[in-house]
Amino acid sequence: MNNYKDNAAAVAAVLSNYFEGVFSGNTALLGSIFHPQALVAGDVKGVPYFKTVAQYLDGVKNRKSPQELNEPFRMEIVSIEIINSIAVAKTHLQMFEYNYYDLLSLNKTGEKWIIVNKLLTHVNTGSHVEPD
Repeated sequence: MNNYKDNAAAVAAVLSNYFEGVFSGNTALLGSIFHPQALVAGDVKGVPYFKTVAQYLDGVKNRKSPQELNEPFRMEIVSIEIINSIAVAKTHLQMFEYNYYDLLSLNKTGEKWIIVNKLLTHVNTGSHVEPD
């Protein structure tokens, strides 16, 4: 395995592309960083959410993007944990009046990191407390 610093930079680059794809609605970019069999699951305001990556990308394609709606860019990496060829990233995305936290599972195949699973939840502002 390459060193942690190189892998962390590569994972951060995937996450940067993820943010850009979500923000701009660029489904080609998003499709390039998700495994074709990835699943997207969680809840949105308490309503269960479960889709294949193809269904997720179709939803992104058929909505106005935050960029088109002139929203500010409010997406950030909270943490990245890497063990050998697997990684978990916690991200925070505020858009469409939602306050999303995503847990993205990534796998390194060859020299490329790819998202294999996305868990998401909307947290009411003020109700989320970060652990110490």
